[in-house]
Amino acid sequence: MAAEILDSVLLPMQKHIKPLNMNGMNGRMLRMPAPKKGKKASKREILVIYGHHASLERIYGIAAAFNDYGAVTAPDLPGFGGMDSFYKIGMKPTLDNLADYIASFIKLKYRNKKVTIAAMSLGFVIVTRMLQRYPELTDKVEILISIVGFTHHDEFILSNRRRFVFRYLPEMFKGKLPAMFAQNVIFSPPLMRLFYGKTGKGASKNIGATPEELQKAVEMEVILWRDNEIRTYCETTIAMFTLNNLDKQINLPVHHIHTDDDQYFDNQVVEQHMRIIFTDYHEHIAVLPNHAPSIMADKEDAMQYIPKSITKVLKK
Repeated sequence: MAAEILDSVLLPMQKHIKPLNMNGMNGRMLRMPAPKKGKKASKREILVIYGHHASLERIYGIAAAFNDYGAVTAPDLPGFGGMDSFYKIGMKPTLDNLADYIASFIKLKYRNKKVTIAAMSLGFVIVTRMLQRYPELTDKVEILISIVGFTHHDEFILSNRRRFVFRYLPEMFKGKLPAMFAQNVIFSPPLMRLFYGKTGKGASKNIGATPEELQKAVEMEVILWRDNEIRTYCETTIAMFTLNNLDKQINLPVHHIHTDDDQYFDNQVVEQHMRIIFTDYHEHIAVLPNHAPSIMADKEDAMQYIPKSITKVLKK
């Protein structure tokens, strides 16, 4: 079943997948050419950076939705989506290293070009850190879009118990041997199907899902736990729950897309913090039931993440 779900996503996107080698790490890149408007193609370049526990398959729908407004590129992140992790080259998956990776990608792929960046959740955290470390890259950014992004660990609205679990449970599995045990036993496909089969329907991100949609969400979770490297997942989870990106300002305005029913973040605190970092803040509300579903393979569904107020910005 997992292979069928994966194939249902891969078939339309397969022609857009390119190999990616960055600093000795092998992965993939999604590259969708600009749509033609009449006889001319749009000149806008859009870089999509996915978030935590993600892959190109998971965000293909939203990449396809952005493709209506320009050429779209979405690279794998080290340790996610099946790409080699930083550990392969003797480095750790810190936010600074991930930021340096995205900076290198932009310098390589967007020479003499402006780029619109649309970054999701943890992806926005990484992009923010990148622009703080490389302020000269702000001149290359045409539009900066946060999709349910955040900037500080105080923005989470989780209970103390859940916050403790997210912060300290990953400490147990970030080592090499514990991570191997977790990958091959705890997160094995049979146990994942059993676990999500019992808990998935009640999960906030699956509220309102049909039985078929729930099954697809379960299978995507199985795929993600096989494709995402456990140590990288643990280290980036710890980084999110100790995050502070408020210490350096960025000479760019931000367009922030959020949902009023986000189960993770206090939108008012997110706004306050973004106004500290960026020169201006523009709010865009997406009508969604939660922070992010498990699978966004369908372009029509994913278009909910791009409010009309954002499409007006992209059309300029």
